[in-house]
Amino acid sequence: MTFDRAVTKASRRLVLTGAASLALPHVARAADALTVKLDFLPWGLHAAMHLANVNGWFKDAGLEVDVQDGRGSANTLQLVNAGQFDVGQIQVGLLSQAAGNGATLKAFAGFGRATDLAVIVAEDSGLNKAQDFRGKSIVCFAASPWAPFIDLWLKSGGLSRETTTIMMVDPAALFGTFTAGRADGLMSILGSALPVARKARPSKALMASDGGINLPSYGLVATDAVLAAKRDALRRLVQVQQRTWQWLKDGHLDDGVAAIVKQRPDARLDSEILREQLRLSITTFDTPATMGKPIGWQAETDWDAGLATQLAAGVIKPGLKAADFYTNELIA
Repeated sequence: MTFDRAVTKASRRLVLTGAASLALPHVARAADALTVKLDFLPWGLHAAMHLANVNGWFKDAGLEVDVQDGRGSANTLQLVNAGQFDVGQIQVGLLSQAAGNGATLKAFAGFGRATDLAVIVAEDSGLNKAQDFRGKSIVCFAASPWAPFIDLWLKSGGLSRETTTIMMVDPAALFGTFTAGRADGLMSILGSALPVARKARPSKALMASDGGINLPSYGLVATDAVLAAKRDALRRLVQVQQRTWQWLKDGHLDDGVAAIVKQRPDARLDSEILREQLRLSITTFDTPATMGKPIGWQAETDWDAGLATQLAAGVIKPGLKAADFYTNELIA
């Protein structure tokens, strides 16, 4: 072998070895792990998280996302604030109320940006607005997101608890009380409640916003510490969720339903209810202030309206600023 050929062969080996060494860290790089606590037991709004896992979209983004069911937005908020989970998918309007108890969380993506609180009534009830509930009864439960705003909503119709019966029951008895006809209205969340109620009693929804109740709905929250320490991973989480929600909005609701069922095979879920929950949830994704903005982007005016509602209901103190509770820094 000549010297020139030996050099050429050795050089080729060096190039190939160097290329391999450069590629290995990329191939072998461990995915960034994130833990996500959802708001409740499986329902339609969870579709984007489950679909991104089932389709491998989180994995493609270099993420390993552990998605766990919850026991209510307030409980999830407490767990995330305590550092037991990186991210919570909750009703973000609760953040300003939780701040009074020392919570340091921010919403870094808002999906349901319009108010989703609703009063479910029978289709043939003749009930169409708050003032129609004079002499009527409404069922709710103590930990409901509705609870702080019941009196404010009644007041919008010139009513009070003296003119309308408010029945506070255990969550397990909520739907049965309404569907059996023992209550004229059911206070809950549009997307989760209406499809369930309709299965047993033809129903419609009266939106809380028609009574002046405004509150940002579902989104992703994390502590300031996690936002700083896992910023890049959270940014990729948001990007994947934006992609997934757009896919669902573009007519692929059944993909989301199938993903929920696949991820929660033992939950005995009704695919028809899940699909309608998902469809209705998407109707709350935009407000006039967010039209044309990326999925997840939050408007200061919507947060200001939420703070005003909570102030009027007496659940927060004056002086809070919207900027303390949300950020658009991870939204592209």
